[in-house]
Amino acid sequence: MQTSLNSRTPLVIPDSQPKSYNRWLLVVIVILLSLAIALGILYGLEKSKIKPSPPTPTSTPTPQYDDLCLTPFCVKAADYILDSIDETAEPCEDFYQFACGSWLKSARIPEETGVQNTFNQLDQQLDLNVIDLLSSTTVPDTTAAVAHARELYASCMNETKIELDGVEAVLTIVNNEFGGWPILQPPSRSVPGFDLTELLLKLRKYDNGIIFSIATATNQENSSAYDIELGQGTLGLQETEYYNNETAITAAYRQFMIDLASALTNNSMAAIKTDVDEIFALEKIISQYHWSASEQRLRDNETIRTTVGGLAAAFPSSFNFTDYVRQSYLLANVTLLDTDVISVSEVAYLVNVSSILQAAPAHTVQNYLVWRFMMNRANNMPSRIRNTRIQFDRVFKGTSAEPTRAVICSNYVNDNMGFAVSRLYVKKYFDDNARTQSKDIIKNIRASMTKMLEDASWMDADSKAKAVDKAAAIYENIGYPDYIASDNTTQLEKMYAEYIFDTSYIKNVLLMQQVKAREDFRTLHEAVDHRAWGDLPPTVVNAFYEPSTNAISFPAGILQMPFFNKDAPKYLNYGGIGMVIGHEITHGFDDDGRQYDKNGNRIPWWTNTTITQFNERKQCIIDQYSNYTVAQIHKNLNGDQTQGENIADNGGIKSSFFAYQNWAKENPNVDKRLPGLSKYSQEQMFFIGYAHGWCAKFTDAYALNRVLTDVHSIPQFRVLGPLSNFAEFDRVFKCTPGQGNSRVNKCSVW
Repeated sequence: MQTSLNSRTPLVIPDSQPKSYNRWLLVVIVILLSLAIALGILYGLEKSKIKPSPPTPTSTPTPQYDDLCLTPFCVKAADYILDSIDETAEPCEDFYQFACGSWLKSARIPEETGVQNTFNQLDQQLDLNVIDLLSSTTVPDTTAAVAHARELYASCMNETKIELDGVEAVLTIVNNEFGGWPILQPPSRSVPGFDLTELLLKLRKYDNGIIFSIATATNQENSSAYDIELGQGTLGLQETEYYNNETAITAAYRQFMIDLASALTNNSMAAIKTDVDEIFALEKIISQYHWSASEQRLRDNETIRTTVGGLAAAFPSSFNFTDYVRQSYLLANVTLLDTDVISVSEVAYLVNVSSILQAAPAHTVQNYLVWRFMMNRANNMPSRIRNTRIQFDRVFKGTSAEPTRAVICSNYVNDNMGFAVSRLYVKKYFDDNARTQSKDIIKNIRASMTKMLEDASWMDADSKAKAVDKAAAIYENIGYPDYIASDNTTQLEKMYAEYIFDTSYIKNVLLMQQVKAREDFRTLHEAVDHRAWGDLPPTVVNAFYEPSTNAISFPAGILQMPFFNKDAPKYLNYGGIGMVIGHEITHGFDDDGRQYDKNGNRIPWWTNTTITQFNERKQCIIDQYSNYTVAQIHKNLNGDQTQGENIADNGGIKSSFFAYQNWAKENPNVDKRLPGLSKYSQEQMFFIGYAHGWCAKFTDAYALNRVLTDVHSIPQFRVLGPLSNFAEFDRVFKCTPGQGNSRVNKCSVW
């Protein structure tokens, strides 16, 4: 992070009129254009026969009409960018303030989310679209999968039925399968027949992640097959740091336990509070062994790879993990073979926590494990139970309201049956032009990234050649998998064959939990399809790189404004979706992705010399971002935790910008300027459009949670970090290294 400032170098901008002039100019241009079109119609003139006069040289910045993009899209884009930028800020001093300052001043943080940003805005529109698709038959469809998705949505929306169903379905499972929840029962310190392994297996049937996590994943050393991954589970408060000090969040967490238990029992408040204190104390001890995301990244070499038959010898523990894993897979009628490969991560956590649970009083362990199940089901129960979770979430997330019931239900269905929802979505809302144009952008950015790899002077020839081969081999998924829109619905119907629901929402949720667990386990002995779409559906606003298949995916949900529009000037598309594409491609060469070869196998394929050079460059990125302070909460970013995303951001903006430069050379004078923004060059608009996509505003609680748990940097530094390292940004805006937004010693991995 730069601390010294040199003299500012002025931007080469024709004029520095305030934003009000730009907005006035935009309005005048639109009015004049409308009049011109009207006059043309009146006099019967054909546009194809009208030749515009050549622009007259002038010393004023007033644009000529043939240099402006005056399409409806361009007028709309100009409007939202003018609403965003703060021209009183110096781009070379703080480009984030320049690009987002006015937006930050006027943006309102939604009471129900704790954050406002481009992704959140797109999610809000997506929510409305999904609600429309699930609540009506505006897009008729005869597939059983779609019918079941609509039935699930209807059961979630039927709050009267949810209230009538009450808590019986959940408490029946707690009492008959889990052995009861002591906090609800008459005070007693004994738990007859308590068996830790049996209880964990019963919980695993409904919820993965309580204490231990077991999942099927692509075998890292043989990407054509699956293996078993055993590791740590989740914490109620997600991260260790939340437990280290008494705060409003820890108080709200314990109050959540008290309120939920009180809503289900007549036990005395004193007895309930005693149990809650014991539950929290146990989880606090467990949290001290929980690995953060940065620790997982730094200690990856501690992972044990063995077989089911060799697990006990390779991973000695007082807890019988071999039996636990075998019994878990039997939930899906999958019998494990001794030769099945298993990968054990967070080893120290597994050993220590299993010992802690075995030594702790059965009463407390039973209370804690069932609590974790109950806290995850609270949102699916009647309002008096839901409200206990709502009050906690308001403190934990910094919110002051909740989403509408329709949004909650549409999100639940989309999260669990997203490919059925996507079948409806792509028919009504997705323009296939996005797929075609995105392929061209990917092709150009892939070529740009290849050139960056070839120019990496710190790589030896052999490592470089293999890296170039890997870039060429990256597979791309764009928009949606073909079977979603196909008349042949066999694959979709097979995917959701077990998703058969009735009118009881809570019973549907409990069924869903069991189906999801079985699905995950069943794939173990199947072959890996490297061309498969993946688990996340097209109806998400996101993008992905999967190292085990060397594939990038860009769902339909992100292929829209402001990231992409088929009618947008290319500088906006390359600054928007182009940067996202470059980011995902660069993930193949970040600190994690670079360890996988072009076929997705995690094997050594770089020389030691090249690895050493790479590590020196990534350390520069780690140190740079670790010095960024989130002023809102007076807390620094974790450069180790975010290093992969930061490397991808830095590589993504470079590869996209170079790809745009190459496109512009091949297509001169095609990209026109936006009305009201004509004083900015196309290259400047590339960076402005890029930064606009990361404007964000959030509550303190949300910011803290993101810093503690997210592998991405806070959006402000996803703009400032990459641009401060990019010499082309300095050239475009005439910045001098050492100014606020430009590092003297630039970090460069790619």
